Amino acid sequence: MIQCKDCEFCEMGPGTPRIFKCDPFVSIKEPECIAKWQLIRLDMLLASYRGMQQWQEKISPLQDKIFKYMEREIGDIDESDKWKVDEEDKDEDNKLL
Repeated sequence: MIQCKDCEFCEMGPGTPRIFKCDPFVSIKEPECIAKWQLIRLDMLLASYRGMQQWQEKISPLQDKIFKYMEREIGDIDESDKWKVDEEDKDEDNKLL
């Protein structure tokens, strides 16, 4: 099996990350390359998910504040419009009697 460091589709340098130029649909030399490629993609997906999770943890307190503010505002609006609903209900009840 060819190691990635010996493959022409892999670039490795001191202080730089590995760069894989292989395409699983075109330039795969050995079956193990596909498994390695899948592992690399899964690692990238996991890193992306962790970044998203950290970002979500940072904005979570802000979201909580926004939800509380919106609930309070909606409650205030409902309370200020309560007098309209009460009179309409009384008028409808009188019409039914």
